[in-house]
Amino acid sequence: MDEVRSRLREAAVSHRPDREAMLARVERGMTAPPVRPPRAAPAPWLRVVAATAAVAGVLAVGGYAVATLTDAPAPRESAARPAPLQPAPERPADGFLSSSAVVDPHSNRYWAQNNLDLTTREPLTELTVEVRVALTGGVEETGHWGTRPADDFDVRVQERDGALLYRWTLREGRTLPAGKHVFAAQYNHAEGDRDASRDAYTARGRAGDTGVAVSGRFTRAPG
Repeated sequence: MDEVRSRLREAAVSHRPDREAMLARVERGMTAPPVRPPRAAPAPWLRVVAATAAVAGVLAVGGYAVATLTDAPAPRESAARPAPLQPAPERPADGFLSSSAVVDPHSNRYWAQNNLDLTTREPLTELTVEVRVALTGGVEETGHWGTRPADDFDVRVQERDGALLYRWTLREGRTLPAGKHVFAAQYNHAEGDRDASRDAYTARGRAGDTGVAVSGRFTRAPG
């Protein structure tokens, strides 16, 4: 028994597993037909040494697999980006309603105002106006105004789809007379010349049984 233990220690100390050879033997074993073992059983101490070497080989292969897995680069995460604001299709005129939209020439490097001019040749009994200011470069709402009495409209400002949305809704029972009317959206922005090309507007109205709608984008006022 002492001799077996001594030989086991010697075998364990001198054993150096060859990973590549082990992997090759595993592959050959998976493809080759099974081989019947010889009838003559090896000496007991040889069986113990063989079992020890097999365990060491399994541990070595397992360690190699773990090292391979831990060395693999982690999957890269892709940051989700909000979809860009799509400007409304250009339709500055429809029937008796026409429109034009510019960035007020009195805007400066920190603050701006988008002016929407609506001209109607017929009194409107229904009207909803929306001005969308893209949330670029620190845009923050600072106010709004219009040329009609404030009591004529319900006004709401909120963030939606990557923009500040200013909405004027003509109150029930009120009428927007024929003529030119201005709707202005005011906001702060980061220092510098802000690009307003993604700012857009829509206006939908009704005179009697006839509905009209206009839409477009804001441009810089000349000069």
